[in-house]
Amino acid sequence: MGYGDLILFPLFLIILSLFFRARRNTYTDPLLKKYHRQGFWLKIFSCIAFIIYNVYLYPADSIGLYQKEGANIYHLILHNSNHLNWLFQKGKYFDESFLKDRFNSGYFRSEANFMVARIVALLSFITLGRYAVTSLIFACIAFSGIWKLFLFFYEQYPRLHKRLALAILFFPTFVFWSSGILKDTLCIASLGWITYSLYEILYRKKNFLKNIIILFVFGYLLAVIKVYIVISFVPFFILFIVLKNMQGIRNKFLKYLLAPFLILSCMLSFTYFFNSFDNELGAYAVEDLTSSIQHLNGAFKNMDGNETADSNFDLGVEFDGTFSGLVKLAPVAVFTTFFRPFIWESHKISQMMASVESTFLLLLTLFIILKAGLINFIKLVLSDPLIMCCFLFSIVFATFVGASTLNFGTLVRYKIPCLPFYIISLFLIYEKATEKSLKKSISIANSQMSILQPSGG
Repeated sequence: MGYGDLILFPLFLIILSLFFRARRNTYTDPLLKKYHRQGFWLKIFSCIAFIIYNVYLYPADSIGLYQKEGANIYHLILHNSNHLNWLFQKGKYFDESFLKDRFNSGYFRSEANFMVARIVALLSFITLGRYAVTSLIFACIAFSGIWKLFLFFYEQYPRLHKRLALAILFFPTFVFWSSGILKDTLCIASLGWITYSLYEILYRKKNFLKNIIILFVFGYLLAVIKVYIVISFVPFFILFIVLKNMQGIRNKFLKYLLAPFLILSCMLSFTYFFNSFDNELGAYAVEDLTSSIQHLNGAFKNMDGNETADSNFDLGVEFDGTFSGLVKLAPVAVFTTFFRPFIWESHKISQMMASVESTFLLLLTLFIILKAGLINFIKLVLSDPLIMCCFLFSIVFATFVGASTLNFGTLVRYKIPCLPFYIISLFLIYEKATEKSLKKSISIANSQMSILQPSGG
């Protein structure tokens, strides 16, 4: 950071705050205005905290890879316009003799890494390659997607607005790790926009062309950066849309007749898509997925001597690289994703913050299971389309992340896409269990009243 950041950051902040305020003024609901304002400024403060964390406390990929090499591509283009073609070709074709830092050699072979650097280079034409200003724009892009995610859930359960805001707009690690130049920031933005545009297209059937474009842009971005999020999320969300559309059918016979057909069609369509793009999925293709997880496990175990190795951990269960082995590993992987690191396992500020949240999530989960009862807990998950979507996506995603990520520093970031969905599923289960308990109490009270009342005659 330098004087350029100190001058440009306030200027861009004023411009962006005016833009988002104009968007906020289009809402007539005072609750939406309040949450939009609070969520935006929390994102700005988180962005500033993220910048300080990366510049002064723990420099990492955000500043050392994505910003450094993205700004470098921008300067190379300014020097020679022939380099403009690097913005339109794959990272593996990038001439590494032009890298700003030789330590970054090999990173652009991953198209996900190069995509982030490419976006930094594009934004640098308006930010002049300044790290703080580019981080601010990344944070605002993330907020736009996070807000769309909040709007989607708010439309389903407006009376639960406080809990939804806590899970989406105010949850600390979710907000912090989507506030800077990272893959995770773009993934969160994409996930929010994909959720909202799919809902608009398939359920509300509004603004078809606009939402198709949004879906294509953010779907492509998410598929390039972290395709396993698409694989984990889209099937369950489409299933939610199918089941929600069926709720409008009044004829019970027709509903029960159509349900298996629509669910099966949804599963077969996704299977066809999955198989059709098997080559593009690469490490996440069916036959390569488990071996990729095993390879990642080996990579983390071989990090001894590396400065990040002190954050490595062991699941305590050996993974044999088979699908059945992954199923056996799933409970430990899910527990690790949601409830670790424990406080005594934290070695950094960011991990300490995550460990406090993990403890909170563990206590919340146990409380709601005890409140609902284990059997009723499972029934509630399967009885409500939105709870089913949120909970199953969270579990599948947590399985892959927990099984393949044996470093707490990485785990803290990688798990954030599923956190709001998991927390919301818990809140909804609690709400349903409370309603069920209340109805039962009212029914018992009415029965007792009817017994006590004298019969007429």
